[in-house]
Amino acid sequence: MVAIGSKALPLRRPRNCDSVTDRRRNMGRKSMKKSKGGESGGASSETHNNKQYSDNQESSVPHSSFLRQQVDPETAKYFAEISNVIEGTEIDMEERSSICGNALEETRGKEVELATDYIISHTLQTLLQGCDLDQLCTFLQNCSKDFPQIAMDRSGSHVAETALKSLAAHLQENGDQSLIEVTLNDICRVIVANPVDVMVNCHGSHVIRSLLCLCNGMPLDSSDFHSKKSSAALAQRLNFKSSRSDRSGSHVLHQGFPDMLKFLVSEILKAAKKDIEILQVDQYGSLVLQTALKLLVGYDEELMHAIPVILGFKGNNIDNNIVKRLLSLMKETAFSHLMEVILEVAPETLYSELLTKVFKNSLFEMSSHHCGNFVIQALISHARSEDHVELIWKELGTKFKDVFGMGKSGVVASLLAACNRLNTHEQKCCQALIGAVCMENEPPRCIVPRILFLDNYFYCKDKSSWDWPSGARMHTIGTLILQTVFRFPTDFIHAFISSMTSLEENQLLDTTKDSGGARVIEAFLNSEASGKQKRKLIIKFKGHFGELSVLQSGSFTVEKCFDVSSVALRETIVSEMLDVQAELSKTRQGPHLLRKFDVDGYAKRPDQWKSRQASRESAYNDFISTFGSNTTKSSYKESNSTHPKSQQEKLKDTQLTSSHTPFLANKPFKSSGQKRHSDGNDNRPGKFSKHKESDSARPKSQQEKIKDMRKEIDTQLTSSHTPFLANKSSGKKRHSDGSDNLSGKFTKHTTEDVAKSKQKSPKKRKHDG
Repeated sequence: MVAIGSKALPLRRPRNCDSVTDRRRNMGRKSMKKSKGGESGGASSETHNNKQYSDNQESSVPHSSFLRQQVDPETAKYFAEISNVIEGTEIDMEERSSICGNALEETRGKEVELATDYIISHTLQTLLQGCDLDQLCTFLQNCSKDFPQIAMDRSGSHVAETALKSLAAHLQENGDQSLIEVTLNDICRVIVANPVDVMVNCHGSHVIRSLLCLCNGMPLDSSDFHSKKSSAALAQRLNFKSSRSDRSGSHVLHQGFPDMLKFLVSEILKAAKKDIEILQVDQYGSLVLQTALKLLVGYDEELMHAIPVILGFKGNNIDNNIVKRLLSLMKETAFSHLMEVILEVAPETLYSELLTKVFKNSLFEMSSHHCGNFVIQALISHARSEDHVELIWKELGTKFKDVFGMGKSGVVASLLAACNRLNTHEQKCCQALIGAVCMENEPPRCIVPRILFLDNYFYCKDKSSWDWPSGARMHTIGTLILQTVFRFPTDFIHAFISSMTSLEENQLLDTTKDSGGARVIEAFLNSEASGKQKRKLIIKFKGHFGELSVLQSGSFTVEKCFDVSSVALRETIVSEMLDVQAELSKTRQGPHLLRKFDVDGYAKRPDQWKSRQASRESAYNDFISTFGSNTTKSSYKESNSTHPKSQQEKLKDTQLTSSHTPFLANKPFKSSGQKRHSDGNDNRPGKFSKHKESDSARPKSQQEKIKDMRKEIDTQLTSSHTPFLANKSSGKKRHSDGSDNLSGKFTKHTTEDVAKSKQKSPKKRKHDG
C-alpha cells in the first residue's frame, strides 16, 4: 500500500534553485476527455532565426525526427503510485497541490517521454490540472523546445491541451499574467520556427488553435472556433444569428495577449508563405488559418495583411491567373470553408475587391457547385451595401428557378436574407420567388405549399400534377425562406399572405405538426399582415387547439394564435384546452400555457376571465389612442372597420371575432426581424436559440415599444386579478421579440394612468414610425 500525503512520495532529487517560487492554489479541474486519433507524426526543420515576441532574440532549436522513447520501469512505477494517491478522496486540495507539484518536478528532462506515454499521459494531465501556476509554467518552459513534438502526438496533444486550459483557468483567476506571458512566449517562439508540420497534423492543428484562442482570451473549447455546425452558419446567413464581426469579443474570458496573437499569426504566415498552397487545401491547416482569421476580427490592418497572404496574392494586384486559381480552389472542401471565413471577416474594401475582381461573372457557375455554392452563400450573407446586392442580383436575380432546380436553395435563402437586412431589392426578391415556383397564370395559393416542399416539387417530373404530399417532411430551407419573406413589408408579400390564408385545414395541421412548418405559421402571425388575415387562418384551427397544444411544435403555434386573437377567439382556444388540461400539464410547454391563458380561472369563473381579457383590450385601445403614431391609429381604425356592424355581430355570435381587435394583430411598421423562441429545449430545424439577430442592435421601433407596453399592461391588470400570472413561469423562456423582457420604460403607467393622460394631454406625443 502507498501512504497518502505529501511526505509519502518525496522528491527523488532536490528542487532546482532556479525554479519559480511555490504558490499553492486550489485547482480542482475535471479530467480531459479521451478522443480518438492517429499515431504521432514526425516533425523536422532547419534552424531558423526569428524575430522574438520578447525583446531578446535567440536561435530556435532545430527539430529532429521524433521517435517515441520507452519510459524506464522505475519512473513508470513512481507515476503509477502518484496516480493512486491523487485519485484518493481523503487528501485535501492544498496537500493535493503539493503532491502534484512534487510529481511534476520528477518530469524534468523526461517531459516528452512521459507526455507521449498513453498511460502516464493521463496522470500528467491530472497533475497539470491540480498544480500551482508556478509549477505549471515551469513544466511548460522546460518542455517548450519539444512542445511541437508533444502537440503532434496522439497522447501528448491531450497533455498540451490540458496545460493550455490550466493557463486559461489561472488567467481567469487573476494569476501572474507576466509569468504566463513569458511561458506562452517560449512556446510561440518554438512554434513559429516550423509551423507547417504542426498545422497539418491532426493533433497539432487542434493544439495550435487552442494556443491562438488563449492568446486572444477566448475559451479554448469554444465550438465557434474549433468547428462550426452547419446550422450555426445557416443561422448567421439568414439573420437568425449575428455575424462574428458584430459580436467580436462577446465570449472573451480574459484580457488575453493581443500583441502576442498578432505576432504568432504574423510569424506563422511568414514562415508558411512558401507552403501556403499546401495549407489552403489541407483540412487541418485550413482550420488553423480559419481560427486565426476569426480571432483577428477588429484588427483590420492585420487582416488586410493576412488575407492576401492566405489567398496567395503577389502584391496588391489580382491578375487573371490568380482569379482562375481561386475559383478552382473554391471547389475544394478545405479551401471553400476557408474562403467562407475570409468573406466573413474581410474589411469592406477587401470584400469589395474580392466581389468585383474574383466573383463577378462567376456567381451562377459557382452556385451550381456542391462546395462553391456555400462560398456564394457566405459572399451574399456578408454583403455590406446596396451596391454589393445590386451586383449579385444582376447575376442571380433571374436564376431562382434554375438554382432551386439544382438543389442549391441556400443561395436563394441567403439572398433574401441579405435583401431583408439591407432593406433593398425586397419587392424584386418576392417577384422572383413567385416566378420560380408558379407557372404563368397560376393562382397564388400554390406558392406556400411548393416552397414548403421545395425539393419534392422541383424533383417532380410532372409539376402540373403536383399536389400536397401529406405526411412528408417539409423542406428546411423552404421553411426558412418563408420565415424571411414574412419579415418583408406587407406591400411586397400580398401573394404570400393570400397563399398562406388559402391553406386548407388539413394542410395547416400538417404544417403545424412539422417543426419547420410551425415556425412559418408563427412568422406569418408575427408579420405585418392585417388582423383580419391572421384571424382567417386562426379560425381554421378551431376544434384542434387542444390537440395542437400538447405537441411540442404545436404548443408554440397555439400560444402565438392566442396572442394575436380577439377576446372571443381566445375564449375558443381556452375552452378547447380544458379537455386536455390533465395531459397538457404533463408536457414541457403545458404548465406555461395553462398559466398564461389562465385556464383554471376560465374553468371556475368564465365571466370574470372574459372581463379581464376585455380590460386588456380596452387598455390597449387607450394606449394606441394616446401614444400611437398616425400610421398606427389609421391602420388600427381600418382593421376595426373591416366588417359592417351586422357582420361583426354575426361573427361574435359564433365566437369567431369581437369588436375588440388587439393592436398587435395589425403591424403597420416594418420590424427589424422576428426573433425566435428562446427555449433551448425546443430542438426544431431552423431554430437558432439564444442568439440575437443581426438587426437586434437597431433602436427599438414604435411597434416594439408598443409590444413592451402591451406586456406591461398585462402585468398590471393580472396582478390585481390573478396574482400568479404576474410571476414568470419556471424554466420557460418566451419569444425573444421583447414581449416578456420588459424594458421598464412604461412601468409607471396603469390603465388608469393611460386614461388620465388622455384627459390631461390634448397634444399627442410624436413617435418615430
